[in-house]
Formats: sequence, structure tokens, C-alpha cells
Amino acid sequence: MRKVMTRPRPRPTASRPPAGRPPTRRDSRRPTDRRPLTVPAQPPPHPTEVFAERLLLVLSGQRPLHWAARHIANTAYDDLARLAELSPLRTGGHRPTIHRIGHYQPHPEAYEVFARVATGPRLRALAFRLVLGADRKWRCTAVETDPKRH
Repeated sequence: MRKVMTRPRPRPTASRPPAGRPPTRRDSRRPTDRRPLTVPAQPPPHPTEVFAERLLLVLSGQRPLHWAARHIANTAYDDLARLAELSPLRTGGHRPTIHRIGHYQPHPEAYEVFARVATGPRLRALAFRLVLGADRKWRCTAVETDPKRH
């Protein structure tokens, strides 16, 4: 049996696929248009959320007290040092998480914040006050946890 080979017909240059890929194959991982993907910008987190996370990490023993020292003012540092020694949010094997954060704004430059913190199967309370300083940075001026364990 003889094989007969025919010459391929020349294709028009405009419809020619890019070199290195078969003409009928499409890469599903690549977008069809070549425009760069833009992700909408997320708004920055509220200061109450940032400070609640910081206090949670210190009070659960995941971070040392000096890690948050520049964000804490006056007697709140002493209160937080006393609370951190007691480790009120430390649990045996569970990592504490913030369930809910709420705040009240008694003044345009102050927040009274409360948070529910889950430590394993238990819910604990965390309250703190934020004040906007003269340098326009938020500082924690008071910290409290529920008095059950201390």
C-alpha cells in the first residue's frame, strides 16, 4: 500500500494561530482578552477591628505585650500588662476568634468598643476605648475583659 502525501494549502496570515500551539486548542487558564485583571480596592479596616485583633493576640498569649505598646496610652498599658499576665483569653488548644465587634462613638475622636471573643466553646467579653491623639493616630486608653476568671 502506498501513502500519498499532499501539500498543505497555504493559510491566510491573518487567521493564523500563535506559534507554539495547535490551531484548535485553547488554554482555559488564560483569559480570552488580554486586558489586565483589576481587583476592586478594599476599604481599609475600621480602627476598632484592628485594635480588637491586636488586643486579642496579646491577651491570648500569641504576641508579647511590647508588640502593641506604641498603640496603648497611659494607664491602659498597666491594665493590659496585668491582664496579659492572667492570660484571660488563652485556651488549651483552641485559637480565640472574634465573633462580633460593636462600638459607640460618644465623641468624634473616641470610640467605646465591645467585642465577643470565642475561646473554644465559651464566649468571652472584651471592651476597650480608642482615642484619636494629637498626632492623628488611634490609641487604646482603657481595656477590660469579663471578670469571671480574675
